[in-house]
Amino acid sequence: MADVQDIDGKPCEEKLPSTSLKHETRDEILSRHRKEISQLQNKEIELKKAAAKGSKAEQKAKKKQVEEEISQLSANLKEKHAEELASLGFKEQSSIMSDRMIEDEKFERKLKPLGFTIKEIKSDGHCPYRAVEDQLSLQSGDSSPYAYQELREMAAAYMRKHKRSFPDVEMGKEYKSDGGSSSSTGTIRLSYHKHAFGRGEHYNSVFPHLNIQV
Repeated sequence: MADVQDIDGKPCEEKLPSTSLKHETRDEILSRHRKEISQLQNKEIELKKAAAKGSKAEQKAKKKQVEEEISQLSANLKEKHAEELASLGFKEQSSIMSDRMIEDEKFERKLKPLGFTIKEIKSDGHCPYRAVEDQLSLQSGDSSPYAYQELREMAAAYMRKHKRSFPDVEMGKEYKSDGGSSSSTGTIRLSYHKHAFGRGEHYNSVFPHLNIQV
């Protein structure tokens, strides 16, 4: 495979000239970063499609090469974004911003084809319960029958009463209820964010695109 290059076709070790940032505002830089992340993700899709040809052995070898190349490109792009933000005085937040943009782009790619989008929920330590409250208001078509404080108290009381029903949760693993229905009616949709604010986990509410109210 050819030498690893960044999304602009330049060698990975080549850095963006600092003078190019002088006429960009912070919002313009973040917008460009999102575009560059999207371009890299498109490149990943193209490479994976190209790798899915030939014998199984060839596909396996190509897949490994693609993963290594994308990993290198992603690391280089993240470093470049962090350096650009740091040069403008956002040193402490630069890494968090870059991680969040990558995470947001992945969510958009998964949700948009399904007709969903993310509604931002206040980050105050109650976000999962605020997100559930938001989902209940969507289902009722009006206000939620329970406030987030009530939902938190109800969840805590239920978990204390049914301790054996709650296994140790493994991050990244999907858990389903055996008694669930295949119907989407009454479904609670939350999004889990690892890099939203840099203070730990965060949850948002997932809405049908047209239901988002500004």
